Amino acid sequence: MATEKVAIVGAGIFGLAHAWSAAQRGHSVTVFERTTVASGASIRNFGMVWPIGQPDHSRHLAIASRQRWLELAAESGIWVNSYGSLHLAHHGDEWEVLQEFYHQAACTEFGSHLNLLDREKALARCSAINPEGFIGALSSDLELCVNPTQAIRKIPKYLAERWNVEFQFESTVIECHKGHVRTSSGKVRPFDRVIVCSGHDLETLYPEVLQNIPMKKCKLQMMRTVAQPNSWKLTSHIASGLTLRHYTSFRTCQSLQKVIDRVSHESPELDDFGIHVMASQDDLGRVVLGDSHEYGSSIEPFDNERINALILADLHKIIRLPEWKMESQWHGIYAKIPDSIAVITSPEPSVQVCTGLGGAGMTLALGIAENNWQIWNGELH
Repeated sequence: MATEKVAIVGAGIFGLAHAWSAAQRGHSVTVFERTTVASGASIRNFGMVWPIGQPDHSRHLAIASRQRWLELAAESGIWVNSYGSLHLAHHGDEWEVLQEFYHQAACTEFGSHLNLLDREKALARCSAINPEGFIGALSSDLELCVNPTQAIRKIPKYLAERWNVEFQFESTVIECHKGHVRTSSGKVRPFDRVIVCSGHDLETLYPEVLQNIPMKKCKLQMMRTVAQPNSWKLTSHIASGLTLRHYTSFRTCQSLQKVIDRVSHESPELDDFGIHVMASQDDLGRVVLGDSHEYGSSIEPFDNERINALILADLHKIIRLPEWKMESQWHGIYAKIPDSIAVITSPEPSVQVCTGLGGAGMTLALGIAENNWQIWNGELH
């Protein structure tokens, strides 16, 4: 295998994933990042690695990504918690969907990671569940939790020290052409391969290509509590019945339409703002809460307090926390392509543009990057 000089544009999770896979193959890697530290969507999320939300055709990439996260944690010391997930049912129609999903998966390898928990077993497993109206839960042991800010800012140090990856922070790439990368400082450097992982920036590099791909930008709003007192633990990622409307994996369930219709009738504002509620806890004991989804022209630079209030109202219905005081609130923006897991395209020889992961960057990036390098290096037969 010939050694290549590889440029990566963007030090978010997709860029870092491609840098790691390239370096492991012996390539000489340089990562360009326009800011002093990555601060985009890759650090503005739950930190959930979420195979259960992926449909059958892409779940293998999520599981591969999961394995890569565990490998990365073992090698670098980055915090990863393999505490799985619980989908909670507080309505009869939600419980129908969870049962149907479980039985659909029962005869597959994926199904071996799932369990249906009745009310008593679920409450015994997770003290955070609000027992009022609670029926049962679907558990999965596949999901991981990472601290996205810590991970995205520690991975470069690990890649530099272990794999000799060069990082050029505060270096904006303004042009890629025929294997040459030009930065805003005027420097031009030659590379054998350029991989553009610039997130939701669809305007700087190859806009003429990306404008013809049906991607749209999505804004989400999230928040995080202060550290919970007395070392209180959430014990699992928590997802409410509202999430069943959001993740494509549940669309195979005929009973899902009942949930969609009920939410639309009872709480149309949740549909208006794309709200589905989840919770995860980081290594510092803080609980990350969210989220909402606004698309395209509806995106405003100003956060909407009504959205945060709706998120919190529904979270109070499904979980109880010892402390609800907020440490921080934020929004993130990512690029998403409908009905596809990502955009992988080559606008010119030796250049790949990799973006459009939507809200599944932590879940898919490491698996897709490894798969891409297997394809580019001719390792798949």
